[in-house]
Amino acid sequence: MIQSRKRLSKLTIDVIVGLVFSFFMFILYPEFEFPGQFVSSSIVFFILATVASIATREIWAREEDRVFARGDTRLMVRFIERLRFSYTIEDLIDSIQSVLEHDADCSVLYVNSENTYVIYNSTTRIATDPETLEVLSRNFPETWPEGFYLIDDRLGLVSDFKGARGFFLVYGKLHFYVMCRYMKVFDESIFSSLRYEFANFQKRTKTITQLTAISELSKEWDMVAETQMSFLPQTMPTIKKLDIAAYFRPLVNVSGDFYDVIPIDENRTFFLLGDVSGKGLASALIMGVIVNTVKIIENKEDLPGVVRAIDTAIKSMHLQDKYAVLFIGIVDTKAMRIRYVNASMADPIIITRAPDGYKIKPLTSSCSLVGIIDLDDIVQAEMPLYRGDVILMASDGVSEVMDDSGVELGDTDLYLNTVKNSAHKGATHFVNDIADLVLSYNGDKKLRDDVTMLVAKVEE
Repeated sequence: MIQSRKRLSKLTIDVIVGLVFSFFMFILYPEFEFPGQFVSSSIVFFILATVASIATREIWAREEDRVFARGDTRLMVRFIERLRFSYTIEDLIDSIQSVLEHDADCSVLYVNSENTYVIYNSTTRIATDPETLEVLSRNFPETWPEGFYLIDDRLGLVSDFKGARGFFLVYGKLHFYVMCRYMKVFDESIFSSLRYEFANFQKRTKTITQLTAISELSKEWDMVAETQMSFLPQTMPTIKKLDIAAYFRPLVNVSGDFYDVIPIDENRTFFLLGDVSGKGLASALIMGVIVNTVKIIENKEDLPGVVRAIDTAIKSMHLQDKYAVLFIGIVDTKAMRIRYVNASMADPIIITRAPDGYKIKPLTSSCSLVGIIDLDDIVQAEMPLYRGDVILMASDGVSEVMDDSGVELGDTDLYLNTVKNSAHKGATHFVNDIADLVLSYNGDKKLRDDVTMLVAKVEE
């Protein structure tokens, strides 16, 4: 539309100049019979042409200012200029709110189509309606090619601006939808600039995020790791009739694995070992919350209550897709038993001595994942203990380590034989034997997971 206005403006000026020239030529040379006066008339025409040229530039400047500086297209130009100097998602949202929403009366929906995650949406009815997102996701899935597209009032594709009620940009899996009622007033050529700047913004933010992450890692992750280590026992407590040892080898500086040993009285000791899903800072934060939740619970003998408290603490953080598997138990050296809840930990076992050698007794799971789904009734189990028994609690970084052929250690006789052959040793020597086995079984490859173990041996 703006191009039509440009052509109309220029045509109007050309007509005006032509009419002025014809009028004066008619006045000066009504019959074109006075060539002697041609020089004089040429001077007059030159003056008139100069004036017309100046008038043309002035009129065009006013028209350009009216259309581009104050017209509807100028709103999109202003957004593009803001986008050009945006470096974070917060910058983008500020530009959306101040220009597209406030000035241009548009509704915006910014979505990661890979998981249908809404990064931002306007507070308008159409942008907040779940049906809008559902229709757009169905019409334009994550495989939609990158580019600029027009949409109609039914949120489908349309080819011309007259019938368009909005547009959207695609960059990778990111879809940026803008709904407005007056697409026809925008100059079509402006959207190539918008597409270009939107792509540059995505590249720019990705680079900045990576650089920021590197900077944070180099400056702050050591501090996070130190803080996390402070949550874990610095030394094992001295417990009558129990020999206790731990092994902790995080894959990176921070870890989602956790453990703790808390004496209740001279006969009873509370044990905790678990693993938070994923890696990195979020997992480390949840790990700290779990450990601190357990520490402040007064009635640690209520094992189902402890699990429910941990479940509530994780859910209250509202971190998507984060959960924990864990094992908690109370070893009673007077009653010679262990009461426990196994919340989906695969590895806890008791190695007990029998007349024909050591036997393995699994402490089977009795509870689902913690922190992500509703918990059913939590079953507390119990197992007798005998002198010389070894209780091994380990994260899946032990059993799931693989050799070159892809066989997991926990599925091999080598693992069971090592456990049995080391059961006569003290807790520290026992846990070191298992750690050495994990590292040798993995070969020279980098470990894929944190390796954490907690061992308690009943003294003979």
